[in-house]
Amino acid sequence: MRLGLALGYTGARVQVDVQAVQVAERLGYHSVWTAEAYGSDAVVPLAWLGAVTYRIRLGTAILQMAARSPAMTAMTAMTLDALSGGRALLGLGVSGPQVVEGWHGQPFGKPLGRTREYVAIVRAILARQRPLEHEGEHYQIPYRGPGATGLGKPLRSIVHGRADLPIYLAAIGPKNVALAAEIADGWLPVFFSPGRAGNFQSALAEGFGRAGVAGKSESFDVAPMAPVVVGADVQACRARVKPRIALYVGGMGAPKQNFYFDLACRYGYEADAARLQQLYLSGRRAEAEAAVPDALVDEVALCGPPERIRERLSLWRAAGVTTLICATSQPDAIRVMAELVL
Repeated sequence: MRLGLALGYTGARVQVDVQAVQVAERLGYHSVWTAEAYGSDAVVPLAWLGAVTYRIRLGTAILQMAARSPAMTAMTAMTLDALSGGRALLGLGVSGPQVVEGWHGQPFGKPLGRTREYVAIVRAILARQRPLEHEGEHYQIPYRGPGATGLGKPLRSIVHGRADLPIYLAAIGPKNVALAAEIADGWLPVFFSPGRAGNFQSALAEGFGRAGVAGKSESFDVAPMAPVVVGADVQACRARVKPRIALYVGGMGAPKQNFYFDLACRYGYEADAARLQQLYLSGRRAEAEAAVPDALVDEVALCGPPERIRERLSLWRAAGVTTLICATSQPDAIRVMAELVL
């Protein structure tokens, strides 16, 4: 099992913990991952980090597909990959209706079909086998719809990118997980519970079957993001994770379309999720955080002293995790995870 480091979202001021990433690189971490929502983007911090590191892979977790055309995403990935010496990992995701429509001004539409076309176009650009042409429900290249001049022509990337640049998909629901197994090189699950890995096996198997690629299940990178908090007081460690769970389950999405809420329900926390959402959306965030069950935190995070984390890591290995992306800002946690895993 490899280790990644998740830097997460920035706040009101954009800051990148360069020292933490350099320490992770020295300790043997495989990758560092950045995020974006409706503030800073995920790529500029990686370019910044790529200039001051040498080996660690540079992953986006995730680039929002609604924010960029497939061609722009391919251009960005190829550029980052070339300048970093082949270290780019392209993580993509659909985000949610509130951000897609409320921030990017794009229709949320049919995310499964859009994702399939998006990845196909990116791969075609990376492959450079022929000038780009695509005729689909969501994308038409060259464009010939309303407002077109008729002057568009199929083009081939000037840059000779890496055709096998790894593409990851963030996915939560069964259909999205199956799609990731079918068309991507890796899967970025959030709030992954290793004890419930069996819940995803049928979706993964379905996707591998549709892919029709021999050995894909062995090469596919299962790369969940897990909050990690190291400390002697387990309850205090859990308390540092609860605000994140409360935000996602309670407020990350509309009341009737929140993917993280649905995931908590599938894990068996229907009543807790409903209470979290009610508290969070009514502005009672501290109460929502306090209402996050300890059991849910323990399912999706690694909290406590090193010996406790060591014991719980066996669950993540048994679940088939190949890259464990540690969401932590603790220098001690970065070091402890390297001692326990690498």
